[in-house]
Amino acid sequence: MDMIRELHGTNVLICAEDGPLLASERDANDFLGAAWGVEATMVAIPVARIDPAFFQLATRLAGDVAQKFVNYRVRLAIVGDIAAHCAQSKALRDFVYESNRGQALWFVEDIAALDARLAA
Repeated sequence: MDMIRELHGTNVLICAEDGPLLASERDANDFLGAAWGVEATMVAIPVARIDPAFFQLATRLAGDVAQKFVNYRVRLAIVGDIAAHCAQSKALRDFVYESNRGQALWFVEDIAALDARLAA
């Protein structure tokens, strides 16, 4: 079950491990709607709920989803181990690195790491 938590002044919608996949830009609307419903300004989605196509940058899914979240001023955190995906793509490694330098999209290992990032 999804839950809302306040982490260092940020209302975060923490999505459950099971549930619909984020597999299209349209699916992003469902996550954004859920965030608005609980007044969250950040959504944390586990890797298990992310379609593998997201990690293949040629599909443009990651960029389209990230842009949608930016447009609606809701931050996005992808939570979990993506090392296998990064090992297969330098472009993805670069994307993750640059995303983690910003504020709109983060890739973190777990909720504790997200909590630490928000505390900084």
